[in-house]
Amino acid sequence: MHRRFTLLLALAAALPLGAAAQPAYPGNAPIRMLVGNPAGGTTDVVARLIAVKLGEQMRGAFIVDNKPGASGLIAAESVAKGTPDGYTLLMASSQLATFKALYPASTFDAERDLEPIGIVATSPYVMVVHPSLPVKTVPELLAYAKAHPGQISYAGSSPGTAQHLGWELIKRSTGTDMQYVPYKGTGALMPDLLAGRLQAGIDNVAILTPYIKAGQLRGIAVTSAKPSPLLPDLPTVAAGGVPDFAAMGWFILYAPARTPPAVLAALRQGLQTVMAAPETREKLVGIGSDPQSGAAEEARALLKRETTVWGKVIKDAGITAQ
Repeated sequence: MHRRFTLLLALAAALPLGAAAQPAYPGNAPIRMLVGNPAGGTTDVVARLIAVKLGEQMRGAFIVDNKPGASGLIAAESVAKGTPDGYTLLMASSQLATFKALYPASTFDAERDLEPIGIVATSPYVMVVHPSLPVKTVPELLAYAKAHPGQISYAGSSPGTAQHLGWELIKRSTGTDMQYVPYKGTGALMPDLLAGRLQAGIDNVAILTPYIKAGQLRGIAVTSAKPSPLLPDLPTVAAGGVPDFAAMGWFILYAPARTPPAVLAALRQGLQTVMAAPETREKLVGIGSDPQSGAAEEARALLKRETTVWGKVIKDAGITAQ
């Protein structure tokens, strides 16, 4: 009996401090997935899909919590400052890459304060014009803009988004003068775009495709590096005369920095399994997104590259957060 008691003490001493008290992750506590956009938008839809699938895969409760404000900065900061235990996550959109340039007074740094679990999907945008504008291609749009400086008004979701910054990059790359009109998101700008009060726009391919097919808007190019399956007949903006141009939405799942490695490993394995499932991929394609691998290193490299590209556009164009 004495020998057995001694053996138990030795085994206990060999365990990491507190290991016996550590509950299995994710346990019974719900996991909040914050989204920095209102309910119903593309980021919200992607988050809810992944939350359901992760919940099934990891046998835990994943709950989407919309926390809009400051183009998503409020939600990102909330996660970064939260307890790094794996119970508060962030489904971030491509706006994350603009915060450093748009909010220079903020102490938040996405590359430092957040740890990627993995990349979920990318989403191409489509450039459209109102049918009243006599252009059908990117070269024709650029020629018209040069012949009528300042007369084309355009929008791209809200200020500082990839849709807006894509236009700024086009203008600076081609020397054209077109007028940006700010709106509080896609829903706010659509009535003016459909009525012709705006002449052009760039937005999510899944949102604009029905209007293109109905003849209410004219699609002239996609902003991604390759054509979209939803609009296979449209060329890319780069092929239309803006070399190396690419602007896309993307969705990456993050945890706070300093989240324990074991928790990150569990989340990453769960996400990669979810992203490999045909049902997940089919649903993402159905909303105009291009499913990705779920890999963390791909997410890290994408954020770094996008932060550099859009930071320069924001600085060169003198864009400030409103």
